[in-house]
Amino acid sequence: MRSLRLLFVSTSVGALGTGLGGGVELTLKNLAIALAQQGHSITVIAPEGSTLEGVSLIEIPGNLQITAQTQGRQTLITMPENSVLGNMWNYARTVQQGYDLIVNFAYDWLPFYLTPFFTTPIGHLVSMGSLSEAMDQIISHVASSYPHTIAVHSQAQAESFEPRLEFVRNLQNGFDLSQYPFCATAQDFYAWVGRIAPEKGLEDAVAAIDHFGATLKVWGVIQDEAYWNEVRSRYPKAKIEYQGFLPTAELAIALAPAIALIMTPKWVEAFGNVAIEALACGVPVIAYARGGPAEIVRSGETGYLVEPDDVTGLIGAIAQVEETIDRSRCRQQAEKQYSLAAMADRVEAWFEQILKS
Repeated sequence: MRSLRLLFVSTSVGALGTGLGGGVELTLKNLAIALAQQGHSITVIAPEGSTLEGVSLIEIPGNLQITAQTQGRQTLITMPENSVLGNMWNYARTVQQGYDLIVNFAYDWLPFYLTPFFTTPIGHLVSMGSLSEAMDQIISHVASSYPHTIAVHSQAQAESFEPRLEFVRNLQNGFDLSQYPFCATAQDFYAWVGRIAPEKGLEDAVAAIDHFGATLKVWGVIQDEAYWNEVRSRYPKAKIEYQGFLPTAELAIALAPAIALIMTPKWVEAFGNVAIEALACGVPVIAYARGGPAEIVRSGETGYLVEPDDVTGLIGAIAQVEETIDRSRCRQQAEKQYSLAAMADRVEAWFEQILKS
């Protein structure tokens, strides 16, 4: 397709590079790299304090938005004083004529509401499943009024909304696989990666690993310190080694020797970037069959899918994963489905559909 001038508007819950934005940060970065390699021009609007090497970045000051997953389904839509969300979209409005397409990465009500008021088309890459009635309503409205402008990361994510989202693109995701070293031989530890918050279900992974007396290395931002302390106090003898939050390249090196990655989401995970990161390193993935991971893991071939919330099932998968899963097959799956080039092709097809309609 022809080269496009693209304006990316980032998540409003944290500066890029801090980890507060979860998987959205990596998705935005990888998509910027992939599309730049295809000859497109990308500018990113993000909260003040963001870092994004090699990409034109506009930092916008303001107060961060509260994360949607920490609120209930009936929670009203609110914005703080001097909202960075409002400030970013006000800036986007003033510069929109310089771009062919705006891409929204924020799981926020405002960008969807503003869609009909912009003259430059907006594509929305929805990063999470259904979390609130208000978000379900506004996303469904945009999906029906502006067909093909909504994209998701998995079919399970789209199906979590009520009503179910129609006319949406399932983009999955893509990664710079050169950053992920293949490790043919595992060391004596298991891995868990993600924001440390209740919806990520760390306690189930700890319970399963504690059964074996094995080591679980944990990477990610401690978003809920009370929850983290509660998990540790519940399993005082568990061998949990907190490794902090690491940039992508450093995380890949640290994660690569793990026996397996354990994913225990208590919610519908939209995709599960870390599952692909693990596979790219040759690390099998043991995951609850809930949300995106259920569409990624080939059970019995590149890991195991376990019934959601079934710790006994996790224990059974952990007991056999090292002897039954070929780590080279994990890498092969990542290369075939989740490269930057494959992602760029899917996204360009989405952009073409938006611009035609």
